[in-house]
Amino acid sequence: MDSDYLIIGTGIAGLSFALRAAKKGSVKLITKKEEIACATNLAQGGIAAVLSEDDSFELHIQDTLISGDGLCDREVVRIVVEEGPERIQELIEIGVGFVKKEGEKRDLDLGKEGGHSRRRVAHAYDLTGREIERALLAEAKRHSNIEILENCQCIDLITHGRETKKKCIGAFVLTEGEVKEFRAKITVLCTGGVGKVYLYTTNPDIATGDGVAMAFRAGAKIANMEFIQFHPTCLYHHQTKNFLISEAVRGEGAFLVNSKGERFMAKYDPKRMELATRDTVARAIDSEMKKSGDDCVYLDITHKDPEFIKNRFPTIYGKCKELGIDVTRMPIPVVPAAHYLCGGVLTDTSGCTSISNLLALGETACTGLHGANRLASNSLLEAVVFAKRAADYCDSLELNHSDSTPLDRPQWMDNRGKLLDEAILINNNWDILRRVMWNYVGIVRNSRRLDLASKRVVEIAREIETLYKEYKVSAEMIELRNIAIVSQLIIEAAKARTTSQGLHFLQDENPRNDDDTSNHWNVFSRKINYADYPWQSEKIETIEV
Repeated sequence: MDSDYLIIGTGIAGLSFALRAAKKGSVKLITKKEEIACATNLAQGGIAAVLSEDDSFELHIQDTLISGDGLCDREVVRIVVEEGPERIQELIEIGVGFVKKEGEKRDLDLGKEGGHSRRRVAHAYDLTGREIERALLAEAKRHSNIEILENCQCIDLITHGRETKKKCIGAFVLTEGEVKEFRAKITVLCTGGVGKVYLYTTNPDIATGDGVAMAFRAGAKIANMEFIQFHPTCLYHHQTKNFLISEAVRGEGAFLVNSKGERFMAKYDPKRMELATRDTVARAIDSEMKKSGDDCVYLDITHKDPEFIKNRFPTIYGKCKELGIDVTRMPIPVVPAAHYLCGGVLTDTSGCTSISNLLALGETACTGLHGANRLASNSLLEAVVFAKRAADYCDSLELNHSDSTPLDRPQWMDNRGKLLDEAILINNNWDILRRVMWNYVGIVRNSRRLDLASKRVVEIAREIETLYKEYKVSAEMIELRNIAIVSQLIIEAAKARTTSQGLHFLQDENPRNDDDTSNHWNVFSRKINYADYPWQSEKIETIEV
């Protein structure tokens, strides 16, 4: 299964890179479910960039830095913001149908979301991600150098060399019940986020942190895993799950109210109110729910024109109407839910990781753009900007033939071992992990709960590793193993940061020294020498920004 490029994931980052890489070599795009099963397809709000005369690069940069709470890499922020408009124009050229102003052929109808000081969000109503995914997939299928393979579960990366000089030469992939070697000159991780680590999430079911876990096991550097963004407004209804109520609804004037109909954001951010950054709004909702004992709060846009609501948010209106909620007349019940990973596999400005020939893009990567809290609609922008930069880097390389060195075959590769026929062993650990993470490592944290979470997750992870070694490999077991690793990384990173910052909010934080203006990234890697437990990590360095 040799190719020049092996891309794991078919979201905006993977597809954007594939279209560029295919001009130089053969591309295999693999996804563990269907080709559209990705977070991009669920993105409602849009993609942010400087696209109007009353906006500027400096304003977008400043908004991003404020949201990132001191941990953004300023060079990366400037790169992404300044290269963004050109990348959006390229999306338009391949057929992405962003909404234009009424009666206009060129000017886009720009939205405004929390944390933005200007309208700069290009959108396709509330189906922006689906529209981008549609256009990119259509373009990819027209390219003879791109092969898309569905239902391929990546197990682990194939690497050569010692820890300090490791090189990635592909991946082991489970497909149609068999484990195969996919060799490639360049391997790119675009597997999305980690939302399924938590009990409640807006992410699709594929978001089990596969890329982060595989990179960690291979020895790559992982950074800032404590920064999990909880989207403030996920629909709260017993008949549905994971349905996001876009940031753009608040951007168009919706109010947050409690069960008594009282607005409450003035208590938490009187200047920005409902348009505060996501970390602030999520903590405010969490606080209100804990004070009142209510299961949710409400998002009220009933004061806006009904036709405007139906036209601007057709998907949200339709979904809520199916569930008996007419958003033109009734407030929408909402709760926070795990939404986005601001950390991930540490990369440079070309998407390169600490392992040679291994790149990471999109939510899997930690580029430094988001810092301690992502600004709304900057994620799709980051994906297309870094896909271009990664492709440019690969163009500068002289790619050798794929490495064909024989490998020591792991036990699971030959499909030895027993078939695990008791789903309860997987389902029970999966449920416990997600509940521990939600209850102890959620929106608001404290050191005691983090210590308890660490002890419980270690015990569960050891059991999972035993099952993994004893039984025949399966997609469910691979995902369970990955979320156990990711859970540990989040917990250890959270324990290492002893003051509140951005999305990491501690009830018992150490007092901040106002004279100390330095900020650090927490960078972890797998311990090289380990005995009884192979998933241990250590904090290997901090990066000052």
